[in-house]
Amino acid sequence: MTFPTNLGALIARGENGDRGADALAIIGLDDGFNERQYTFAQLDALADAVAYTLAGQYARGERIALLAANSADYVATMLGIMRAGLVAVPVNYKFPRALIADVIADSGACLVFTDSRRFADAPVMLPRVVFDGEQEAPGEQGFASFIADSKAQGRTFEPVIPHEKEAALFLYTSGSTGRPKGVVLSHASHLWVIETRLKAQPLGGERVLIAAPLYHMNALALVFLALAARATTVLMPAFNARNYIRAIDTYRCTWLTSVPPMIAMMMQERELLAHTDLSSVRYVRMGSAPVSGALLERTHALLPNAQVINAYGTTEGGPVVFGPHPAGLPTPAYAIGAAHGQVELRLVDTNGELASEGELELRSRGLMNGYHNRPDLATPITPDGFYRTGDVFRRDENGFYSFIGRRDDMFVSGGENIFPGDVEKMLEQHPSIQQASVIPVDDAIKGAKPVAFVVLKPGAQLSAEEVKAFALEHAPAYQHPRQVWFVDAFSLASTNKIDRTVLKGEAARRLADEEHPEKT
Repeated sequence: MTFPTNLGALIARGENGDRGADALAIIGLDDGFNERQYTFAQLDALADAVAYTLAGQYARGERIALLAANSADYVATMLGIMRAGLVAVPVNYKFPRALIADVIADSGACLVFTDSRRFADAPVMLPRVVFDGEQEAPGEQGFASFIADSKAQGRTFEPVIPHEKEAALFLYTSGSTGRPKGVVLSHASHLWVIETRLKAQPLGGERVLIAAPLYHMNALALVFLALAARATTVLMPAFNARNYIRAIDTYRCTWLTSVPPMIAMMMQERELLAHTDLSSVRYVRMGSAPVSGALLERTHALLPNAQVINAYGTTEGGPVVFGPHPAGLPTPAYAIGAAHGQVELRLVDTNGELASEGELELRSRGLMNGYHNRPDLATPITPDGFYRTGDVFRRDENGFYSFIGRRDDMFVSGGENIFPGDVEKMLEQHPSIQQASVIPVDDAIKGAKPVAFVVLKPGAQLSAEEVKAFALEHAPAYQHPRQVWFVDAFSLASTNKIDRTVLKGEAARRLADEEHPEKT
């Protein structure tokens, strides 16, 4: 296909054949598993209607926020915003209301698209358009009403041609380690991402299942990719393990994008899985968190026809980082891949020297423009144009990269550097352990020490002492968890990754209870 210059114009027009305008673009599901189908022509017309209305009311470059669960209307609106030369700002609706207001204010958004469930969380001083609103309340306009005039005209909107590096999106980071940062992404950077990914693996004819939130890069990049490829997207409003399994079976989904905790939660639904057919799945792109060897094995058992892609990407640097080995060598089980042919990578150690283990720095056409409205932050872009990711990797003798952990997650215990991911991978090799999460707690002698929360496989039994003994046998002594607590499941952050902040608070509470049992 000929790629557009505007990211909102991903749905190519005038194409014939099996993936033409009447092909199915989105099967939108609600929480009750009710579906609504959209062809590419219908989605395209909806995006044009949004663009026409916005272009008549707002100036080029103004920001428009989206505060809602996943839906086809959400996707069409995002496309329409960008077609009109405006900037789309997807907002994490799981943030507290005050933080939502701060993010929207920081972005400078002048309009908010929302849904009835999140309407009250949108700032009252801004006009609000409600996707599923049937009756309009004060300060509210229904989506159908908003686009009524432009939709009735039935005209094709000519997308604005962006200038070099013109912003298309602001994506705000999760804010788990401080005030969220607005990552400014250009039309050009993410059109390059889409074109590069489709050259490596065309998606035409696939059925893509998306349940991760569209305010996160993992899901957003895939929905863009599917639209450009004329693939069908099965879109869930949010992740629900039972509905996710049902969707795979009902719609014969072939491509999943997921994070490890989502797959682990699927595995808990043993009764449903026993009479569900998941054989249609051919690809699972696992990103946003490292995949343990144990989870990888169980994923292969759950989805025997699927190739599991251990993916990596960042909001600032995009999802095109690694790829297959240029000499065709097979990727080791725990590695992510070799350097992508169009991306420059280097590892820098704590002394600022190039090394085989260190912080990953990357340079490509997919990099962000910078952070919006944050002069207080030192730029993460080096003078020679590399993005410092904050992620620590190890490169082997064949050029394959393996994720070690977040530089910020690393802690020192008795003079030894500990990456939680290293310890978690080791613990998850135990045949009875399904998932482990390791965090530091304060220690008067060592400064910090590791403790572990563990989810056992269904029906398994294990003691804390047995977990400690396994760790001492399979890893350096300083890595073994000094406390082990068993839980049924992990709390997930807004990006469906394990919420380490919640676990740190839980660890502090449990340690306090053990120290002062009379208060419990």
